[in-house]
Amino acid sequence: MSDDDDDKQRDEMLAQAYAKTRKSLIARLDNWEDQKTWDEFYQTYWRLIYAVAIKSGLRADEASDCVQETILSIAKQSKRNLYDPEQGSFKTWLMNMTRWRINDQFRKRKKDTAMSGGDWEDDRKTAVIDRFEDPKGDLLARLWDVEWKKNVADAALARVKAQVSPKQYQIFHYYVVKQWDAKKVQDHLNVSMAQVYLAKHRVGSVLKKELSRLEEDAE
Repeated sequence: MSDDDDDKQRDEMLAQAYAKTRKSLIARLDNWEDQKTWDEFYQTYWRLIYAVAIKSGLRADEASDCVQETILSIAKQSKRNLYDPEQGSFKTWLMNMTRWRINDQFRKRKKDTAMSGGDWEDDRKTAVIDRFEDPKGDLLARLWDVEWKKNVADAALARVKAQVSPKQYQIFHYYVVKQWDAKKVQDHLNVSMAQVYLAKHRVGSVLKKELSRLEEDAE
């Protein structure tokens, strides 16, 4: 399978998870106020929450529930201004909100396993959540930091994609993101070398601005 096929398969899986999770989430919100703002928030951070949940040891369905519960909690509590900038960064606050929902999923699994007569102890041996607090520091915090950086890059690229022409983004994707040789990009997309360098400059400039905005939001 080629890299393009891998990318398409991953995008399709994420798209399905996104559609399913968001539809269920909206149905559960009492009042979806300012939908555009919430949509942007959701699209920016849902992959981050989902990825951390999966790498924490949750199954796909549990990770989807974790995303829903985390965003739902934020939506319901936002009116009470739960997040206080003076108490720390937004990045850390969102991590803690996610941590609590991940723990909820493991508690739910434990309860369900006990009710079905399963062996929770065997499940615990493979649950990463049990090793979040270790002598070398907070494993979840380190995991969150790695996934945060990936998510910021992905979120910035998604925003950029909506602001530039499809052709320029495609050139930028192959040349900068996938790091193809300029000649290979030229031949593959049937564009001039000038178009390759122009796309790198223009799209790169927009990307830099979006990255700065997202990094400011994390403070």
